[in-house]
Amino acid sequence: MNVIPAEVVTPAVMIDADILDRNIQRMAAAMLSRGLNLRPHVKTHKTLEIARKQLAAGAIGITVATIGEAEVFAADGVKDIFIAYPLWVEASHADRLRALTATCRLAVGVDSAESATAMGHHLGADAASVEVLIEVDSGHHRSGVLPDEVVDVANAAAAAGLSVQGVFTFPGHSYKPGMPTGAASNENEALGLAATVLTSAGFEVTTISGGSTPTALIDGETVATELRPGVYVFGDAQQLELERCAWEDISLTVAATVVSRHEAAGGNVRRVVVDAGSKVLGSDRPDWATGYGRLPEYPEAKVTALSEHHATVVWPDSSDLPALGTRLRVIPNHVCLAMNLVDEVTVVRDGSVVETWTVAARGRNN
Repeated sequence: MNVIPAEVVTPAVMIDADILDRNIQRMAAAMLSRGLNLRPHVKTHKTLEIARKQLAAGAIGITVATIGEAEVFAADGVKDIFIAYPLWVEASHADRLRALTATCRLAVGVDSAESATAMGHHLGADAASVEVLIEVDSGHHRSGVLPDEVVDVANAAAAAGLSVQGVFTFPGHSYKPGMPTGAASNENEALGLAATVLTSAGFEVTTISGGSTPTALIDGETVATELRPGVYVFGDAQQLELERCAWEDISLTVAATVVSRHEAAGGNVRRVVVDAGSKVLGSDRPDWATGYGRLPEYPEAKVTALSEHHATVVWPDSSDLPALGTRLRVIPNHVCLAMNLVDEVTVVRDGSVVETWTVAARGRNN
């Protein structure tokens, strides 16, 4: 049901608290049933309140992408943080890592001997306080070494005084139609080989970290000890089109108002324009996606174009074209971008505003 509380001024990011809680509990239960640790990636939501819910539901810690994000959540009392990124550490970064290790268990990613050496050099006598996981390329072909190349990185990290704990990967190629199951298999194979190679070289592997929202709920054996999904708390239009969530699983939508409407004429398509453009929805659209967003109350409608403050919605012939001033909910295509574009979010329950949450880690990009 399309319920946008009257006091919400559009455009505004809204979170349905009941659906959010259900998503959090479902993932926690799925990981528990598989004997896996859950370490959710909080770059998706960047809010302290949601991280607290995830930890209360059983997550062993959190994943972040930057030192800045780690600082925000550590200041709120999170005691176990993994920066899942191949950091290049200089003196200023080392000072911040030292400060973090005084308040929480901290692990970071590396994917080269050079970056491990630089990190150890700048941390100096404090190097052993930082745990290291070596990033493995499991098919996404972004960062990460091939599974049989982990030993060189591990040796450099150990020589630099860092504490090598294991390996991690991001199966980002799961974000394509028909790919989640295959990507999960690629992930398992790459992590298994990397862990075996590292163990054979004399390293004790305590952590094997994988996972993404498209792959996290795929049943099957895995060598991973922990998974790091992020988008699952909200869902988004990408996850819908990948069939990794259902319409009823979407907990975050953007409240928007129809500011322009046009019936098909003169070669133009039947459409409305709403006031939630790229500065609220984000502009990410992979080549396979059918649009920049979807409308939960009108599944056939699609956001086909974005400007900074305009979203063009091609309207299906099966529904009446909304009147000017109509308020509609829009599902962002990539929800992580939307959360980084607003200072606060409106939390609703049963159609009423119950809270406002600050996006505490917004903009903490370094």
